[in-house]
Amino acid sequence: MMAILLLLTRFLDNKRKWSLFLMEVVAFFLLWYDRLAYIYAGDPSRKGYFMVRISNFLVFFLTSGVVFSFNLYLINLFNSTGDKVPAKRLNLVAAVSAMGMFLSIVAAFTGLYYYFDENNVYHRGQGFLIAYVIPIICPIIQYTVIRQYKKSLSKLIYISLVLYIFVPIGCGLLQIYFYGISIVNMAMVAVSVSLYIFTYLDINDTVERAHEIEIRNMQGVQKRMKRLFDQTAKAFVSAVEMKDDFTKGNAVKVAEYARKITERCGLGEEYCDAAYYAALLHDVGLIGIPDSVIKNEEDPDKWDIEAFRQKPIMGKEILSNIPEYPFLSTAAHYSHERYNGTGYPEGLKGEEIPEIARIVAVADAYVTMTSKKRYRDARPDFVAREAFIKGAGVEFDPEFAGLMVKIIDEESRQKSHDDISAVEKELSCGEYRDAISLGIPVNGNITKIRFRCDISPDMNNGFSEPAIVLFDSYDRRVHTDEKTIKAYHYQEYGEIWFDDHSITTAARKIQETKLDEAAGYEKLEPDEYEIIAAKYDDHLKLIIRGPEYEKEDIIALTDGSTSVYIGITGENCHISNISIELTGEVADAKYIPRISDEISYIDHMESDIKNIQISQTRSAATDGIEIKNKLKINFHSMSLPVASFIWHCPYIVIYSSDNGQVYGDNYHEYALIKINGENEIKDKYAENRFVMKKKEDFPGWEAWKESNKEGVECQVNMEKKGNTIFTTTENLGVYIENTTVINENPGKVYVALTGDRCALTDIRVK
Repeated sequence: MMAILLLLTRFLDNKRKWSLFLMEVVAFFLLWYDRLAYIYAGDPSRKGYFMVRISNFLVFFLTSGVVFSFNLYLINLFNSTGDKVPAKRLNLVAAVSAMGMFLSIVAAFTGLYYYFDENNVYHRGQGFLIAYVIPIICPIIQYTVIRQYKKSLSKLIYISLVLYIFVPIGCGLLQIYFYGISIVNMAMVAVSVSLYIFTYLDINDTVERAHEIEIRNMQGVQKRMKRLFDQTAKAFVSAVEMKDDFTKGNAVKVAEYARKITERCGLGEEYCDAAYYAALLHDVGLIGIPDSVIKNEEDPDKWDIEAFRQKPIMGKEILSNIPEYPFLSTAAHYSHERYNGTGYPEGLKGEEIPEIARIVAVADAYVTMTSKKRYRDARPDFVAREAFIKGAGVEFDPEFAGLMVKIIDEESRQKSHDDISAVEKELSCGEYRDAISLGIPVNGNITKIRFRCDISPDMNNGFSEPAIVLFDSYDRRVHTDEKTIKAYHYQEYGEIWFDDHSITTAARKIQETKLDEAAGYEKLEPDEYEIIAAKYDDHLKLIIRGPEYEKEDIIALTDGSTSVYIGITGENCHISNISIELTGEVADAKYIPRISDEISYIDHMESDIKNIQISQTRSAATDGIEIKNKLKINFHSMSLPVASFIWHCPYIVIYSSDNGQVYGDNYHEYALIKINGENEIKDKYAENRFVMKKKEDFPGWEAWKESNKEGVECQVNMEKKGNTIFTTTENLGVYIENTTVINENPGKVYVALTGDRCALTDIRVK
């Protein structure tokens, strides 16, 4: 059967196949005649006389024949691996095995190995042991060759060869002591069969490896094709973006955010790639927009807007020439549609808009908002964040808008809005305020700022002096025109010079004190200036030092919820070597004495829990309230005057801690719910199912924000069943329902009120 199967095998070298075939045929006859020898042993008939002699002769003959055929197999095996055949040792084995076959012929006539009595019974002859020299010595010689060339053999083939050699040797030694059972012959047949089996297994491994190599090669080709497509697409997009300097690099950013959104949806890699390239190429229709429209530095007029409305149509026409990837033209054509049906070119609504286009629309909107245009500066992340919260279900698919908000939040934690590395190192100042640095943030850590200032050589007896501007702005820039002041919520507190002059604008009060020479500060170079700044609550302290004048300024800001930046400027001077050092020293009430009363928005009636004023994100929280069964919390909320965004509102936090306080020992947070309809899922300790709906009486976000500034009554309903907590609340048409399933056994679970830039008063619990 093995021999027949070998004839059907197509994956073996031809010579190796036929030598293996010969081995199987020899093993077949060895087994057959060995059986016949036992069948006719002791048969006194004439037939028995001949059969017992012929069968025993062939058993001894074929035993050496097996060694000879195995030797031939080894020669062909090593030839197939490309190794030079060690001819001397294998030729010696061939000669010795041939000699063994010759001796078996001699033994048949001389009784050297065996003889028969008158009953045709087999008996060992005096030279019986000579017959077992060849099956033992020859395989050992063959093994020396196999061992030498082991590295060129597969593991399976090596094992099969070792078995083929040493199993018969072991059986040959046993055969000396066990008379009447042909252990050696049976062993040789068994290993001959195993040789084919192991060879076949090796073929399977070889085919699998070849298949894996083929797959890897195909994957390599696919990767190269993908790289080629990627490079071609980016080159094409780069050529399109050359029409407008302000769009360079935007397409890649849109593509990256489209991929991030798609990955968060749990969609497969193929779909993520589709979203990436659809976003990368969605704006190619820009190539058909006139340069006069693209390079218009004013706000787009109706003619410009109409020209831009042709962009998706032209993009579709261009990308329709790539029928292999229909999603490219689909995204280009529909990415300017709006979820509420107010978009273009077809005014599709909701899920009528293809999903890939809804994804690209969100990614494109974010990059557009946070990129500089000819007619406006880039918007900061939190402005884009609010746009997505407001636009969810209106302009944007609510699911994808929500995912974009999560991405913005994560990236905001990774990159600081108050990065000081972007501040200019030098400024050339001519007329008053014609050059002002990027704002340097001032917070609770003491910051030292130094620079050098040279008077301009072109100055003709005019004023020449550096100065600083104290302000707050979304983009950390000083603004002067009404439009940008409103857009970036710019607020200027005052301007201070390096002498006894200062101007107060939005600051409530500035108190200046001249420093005496015994103040103990390091001596400055003749052209060197220094500012030491820190903020505590709603007060700011500045040490202003120059070559001729040193002073201390205490500034009372509007309230503790505002940010403050220092912009360096001057007149008729050159400012250089601007350096900023964050000392790590923390300012406190002792370091910054109060010069104006604290502005409080919580000096109202207190009920069950003390009122709180939250000046920054989660800067304060109420005492914890244990959630037992059912719980109802009523309170009055008012957003602070500086509140600008819809998330400047109360938050509900569910947690556990040893002392029942927010951020207490062993603090575990389970849910954070914002009454504007946002949530921060805390997957580490609990699972949350969150639902937010805007009801028919929802007034719109701008009216919602205004109502919160005027003050609103809020109610939170909670119920605890085992480790599950149900929370519901509705505020000005925003309905929230959240189910929190806690994954641990904390003992006591608490709820507290916190928030961002809001005041919570008259808190009642029942």
